[in-house]
Amino acid sequence: MANIFSNLKYLRKKKGLTQQQFAEVMDIKRSLVGAYEEDRAEPKYDLLKKFAAFYELSMDELINEKIDDKWKPKPKTDSTNIRILSISVDNQDRENIELVPIKASAGYLNGYSDPEFISDLPKFHLPMFRQGTYRAFEIKGDSMLPLQSGTVVIGEYLTNWNELKTGETYVIISKNDGIVYKRAGNKFKENKSLKLISDNPVYEAYAIPGDDIVEIWKAKAYISTEFPTPPAHEPTLETLTSMVSHMQKTISNLDRNKS
Repeated sequence: MANIFSNLKYLRKKKGLTQQQFAEVMDIKRSLVGAYEEDRAEPKYDLLKKFAAFYELSMDELINEKIDDKWKPKPKTDSTNIRILSISVDNQDRENIELVPIKASAGYLNGYSDPEFISDLPKFHLPMFRQGTYRAFEIKGDSMLPLQSGTVVIGEYLTNWNELKTGETYVIISKNDGIVYKRAGNKFKENKSLKLISDNPVYEAYAIPGDDIVEIWKAKAYISTEFPTPPAHEPTLETLTSMVSHMQKTISNLDRNKS
């Protein structure tokens, strides 16, 4: 089993999976993935068989052959709505937050599953987002006011679409609509339409087919150069009392002037 440890790490990264994502797909603990990749533990036969099937390899290939760049993974979607995502990492093996600017939106539809395209996107890190997989999308238009056009929305990758919640905001990537930032109008169901709602009431809600969607990112934060306009403050009881007192003094002064 000389090559199994390096093969597991190589294949996982080639698929664009984090250790946590691979652990979820395999239904094992993340710590076990790390132990297998670092040669601190050996997976049992049944698990090895599961690994080989996932990577579309024979047991002999996975255990004995050195898997390198000659092996080309195929896109994979399973029946539990778990999608395989391409990611990029820095020189410390930390996941980047890739930025998809407006000018790259069209290309993202063709390159979202291409590791080379993802690696060419601008990247950054935020200290509050250490766990999970995140991507940033620059939004266009005024359909989600008060967020202005040009705002960057940071989303967390939604592995299982059945976890989508009505009323919350998401970045939805679909074949026909491209990249949109909307509020979910209903739960996701296979072969059903997903209703998308704008926060700007000028725009009507609309639905897109579930099988048209390729990625969903749950909105977690945003970056904008436009500061929100403070709302008009309603007068407090103290303010009203002060106003009435001032009016009474003004009236008294007017009465004195008349006399």
